[in-house]
Amino acid sequence: MKDQLFVKTRLYFTGIVTIAIWSLLIWNHYHGGVPSHHVLAREDLPSISNWWGGILIPLITWFLLSRIQKRIILNNAGKSEPSGFSKNILYGFAGALFFGILLSAFFSLGYTDIPGYMLLGLLLLALFFPIYRAECLLGFVIGMTYTFAPVLPTGIGFILVLIGLVIHLGVRPIIIYITSMIGSLATSNEFKTDRFTKSE
Repeated sequence: MKDQLFVKTRLYFTGIVTIAIWSLLIWNHYHGGVPSHHVLAREDLPSISNWWGGILIPLITWFLLSRIQKRIILNNAGKSEPSGFSKNILYGFAGALFFGILLSAFFSLGYTDIPGYMLLGLLLLALFFPIYRAECLLGFVIGMTYTFAPVLPTGIGFILVLIGLVIHLGVRPIIIYITSMIGSLATSNEFKTDRFTKSE
């Protein structure tokens, strides 16, 4: 995929997201007003208006898409036939989007315990999948924006990205190394046992 196509994709997607968030804000404005959300859902803490989403969401979208573009360019370095957006990027975005929508739905329906378990499960999922990537964060934020406004999902999302990065790139290799060492020791002991049995 050429750079011009990358830029067009970023422009189109950011434009769609911008139209969507501003349509939601305008609809809210004429149907009871644009709501505000208190930090940590505590009324003694400052509230943040959803109007900020009209600026924050397009900026985050543009920034995260640029991160995806840089990663693709880096992966294509030295290849004779460069590839574009892979299925893994689309799967990561779609999965995170669905996760954010599902988490928001449970919270809205009053099942406040389930979102907590989902977030804990997400950390376990980080052992197997790179949930720290830009497409996952983008899907997560967009999926939760309607229910929680953009500021809270963005803050939580960046925290999850950092934790997921540590788990996937730090903890996971250690677990794999220990597991392989245990497997090697077990194989070695079985081999020694077989040799001892045959010698008898």
